[in-house]
Amino acid sequence: MSETPAAPKLTFKPVTKSTWKDFEALFESKGAPSYCWCMPFREMEDRAKSGNAERKKGMKAYVNKRKPVGLVGYLKGEPVAWCSVAPRDTFLKTLTDKYDPEKSEGVWSITCFFIRRDMRGEGLTPSMLEAAIKYARKRGAKIVEGYPVASTSPSYRFMGFLPLFRKAGFKAAGKAGSRRHVMRKRSG
Repeated sequence: MSETPAAPKLTFKPVTKSTWKDFEALFESKGAPSYCWCMPFREMEDRAKSGNAERKKGMKAYVNKRKPVGLVGYLKGEPVAWCSVAPRDTFLKTLTDKYDPEKSEGVWSITCFFIRRDMRGEGLTPSMLEAAIKYARKRGAKIVEGYPVASTSPSYRFMGFLPLFRKAGFKAAGKAGSRRHVMRKRSG
């Protein structure tokens, strides 16, 4: 009986002005989501007319304003993974049907995972989720929320899958639309 090899060990850094180039390189790599720049659930000017360049500028504006947007995962100093994690009130209200601005303080949302194409299948997502939880808690999160889908879902797969969040101790808190599940983990 053979053991499953351990996932490569990643290190993580928040996307800031000093790590922007790493984030940019990751998002411009082959197969990366440079079409969205992780902006679908974030405020931006003239969303309907925005293309890739405008979405990239929108994300850069968040970073320049020092708003948390997420973490880049590195393998041996090279950017290979991304996890969007930020205070829920920095996202659009359409992110979840359960959104209540009055009750958003202390709630952080995990909205996206991306792994560079050549690193997929290496088991990196659980360590990304763990790093996102730690990052949010260190910045005052009382609740960390994710919006995973069933593995059979035809859409929103970038938000992660239910077993990943369940294994990390998240509990069901409702649904957001017809496919996304609202999963929550309390700090402490």
